[in-house]
Amino acid sequence: MAPYWTDHWGNPSSRQHRQGLTASAAVALARRQIAEALDIDPDRLIFTSGATEANNLALLGHARTRGCGHLISVNTEHHAVLDPLAQLQREGFQVSLLQAQSNGLITPTQLEEAIRPDTRLVSVMAANNEIGVLQPLKELAEICRNRGVVFHSDAAQAFGHIPLEPDNLGLDLVSLSAHKLYGPKGIGALVIREGVQLQPLQWGGGQEAGLRAGTLPSPLIVGFAAAVQEAMADRDERHTRLGGLRDQLWNGLNDQLPAVERNGAAAPCLAHNLNITLPGMSGSRLHRSLRPHLACSSGSACSNGAPSHVLLAIGRSRADAEASLRLSLGRSTTANAVEQAIASIVEAVDAQQT
Repeated sequence: MAPYWTDHWGNPSSRQHRQGLTASAAVALARRQIAEALDIDPDRLIFTSGATEANNLALLGHARTRGCGHLISVNTEHHAVLDPLAQLQREGFQVSLLQAQSNGLITPTQLEEAIRPDTRLVSVMAANNEIGVLQPLKELAEICRNRGVVFHSDAAQAFGHIPLEPDNLGLDLVSLSAHKLYGPKGIGALVIREGVQLQPLQWGGGQEAGLRAGTLPSPLIVGFAAAVQEAMADRDERHTRLGGLRDQLWNGLNDQLPAVERNGAAAPCLAHNLNITLPGMSGSRLHRSLRPHLACSSGSACSNGAPSHVLLAIGRSRADAEASLRLSLGRSTTANAVEQAIASIVEAVDAQQT
């Protein structure tokens, strides 16, 4: 990314001078590299500031082109989906939120029964950001396609970690985020199937096929593409390695803390995610004692300390939701680090029980 902050500082939309052409070429190459990882045409990739903006563009942008009607999602979605849907509800749309099962998953039958003649759009995330479960996207998308309903998926947590080819899965709109796969913060994208109509959320210079006005951030886009290429290069190996470390973490905790409970289905699930509940523990004391040793949370980064709506949705009490830990593993995680995490959590629990 560094040269595009300093040497190649041109506006990629200004193609009448060398600096602009250089930046434009870099953006075009990055768009192609990301599109290749998704097995789509580059023209279908619209850059945004992240998955939150992509979700807003997909949901608000498509719903508003269709006029009032019915929208479907799931009660365990990220607030970047739930809040735009709440806004559409204020605008006169009807919204149905499917109830996730205790394992965090929904079934194709639930969706089939919820679709109405006036259903305009369905939004179901690929991988849950808190409990890591993988929804049955292909089956859900087939139902939508058969009923003539546009299907959107927030795939921010999935892209770069599991195979994700929108056309193979039958997805019409897909939201992506760079920083979920080690790319820079502040850049993401929306994948749009040809023929799906969207209304822009902002107007200006007509960039990104008129759907997302504003000067493109060349360094961030270049960084996004580089992160995607690295993620694709080691995705399968990383999945296997992190799955083993995640199992090591769960088995170690389960052996030493028999009361520990796992949140969400063990499979299908992201390899690098583990969400646990420690019943009977004070959540505030637990997190306070772990803070010097372990970077963990009880919910999403957007929850501002409130109990996780995801854990509440799958049946956890408020107290249990607060006494939960969302643990993530990554490229730098080692078996030794996992053992240290186990020891820190066990020590924090023992301290409350003595």
